[in-house]
Amino acid sequence: MQPFIQLADSFLIMFYRLTGVAWADFAIGTFTLAIIALFVGEATVRLVFRFSRKHLDEKISEADKYQNLSMDALRAGNKEAYQAANKLAKEAFGHTFFQQLTLSGAFLWPVFFALAWMQQRFLEVEIPIPGTGWSLGFIGAFIIIYAAAFVFLKVLKRILFLSRTPEPRALCSEKQ
Repeated sequence: MQPFIQLADSFLIMFYRLTGVAWADFAIGTFTLAIIALFVGEATVRLVFRFSRKHLDEKISEADKYQNLSMDALRAGNKEAYQAANKLAKEAFGHTFFQQLTLSGAFLWPVFFALAWMQQRFLEVEIPIPGTGWSLGFIGAFIIIYAAAFVFLKVLKRILFLSRTPEPRALCSEKQ
């Protein structure tokens, strides 16, 4: 095992040994692992957003400015000015799009570490799907449990914090 995975192993494996019932332990452990990955991912996004917010806001303002200029030029019938401003608007929009896409990547990077650890422990494990002859490997099980954990945390945050803290994407659209 890699050094990081070895270090994490002694901590993470305890969540897979809570009840002594294999399927329950796998579900509890994987749910806990998904929650940890979600927290680390969200913390990363918030940290990255804190450092890149000013630049992102500038690019959003630039895209809006050039889009408005292109629409004004179109209304005025100036095709050349429209095309030039529209090209600049598309370029600025592309910058914001890819910067926001990068923020999404910052949210997902812990998943790969979680799956790397699970591969060391559960590579040969097949989880049968009840009522069918099919089964899932650890990746399929993790994805389903990760999605459930994501929804669970989203609902829990809404209940606990009553939307007091705006999400990073909501902050992007605010004008300052």
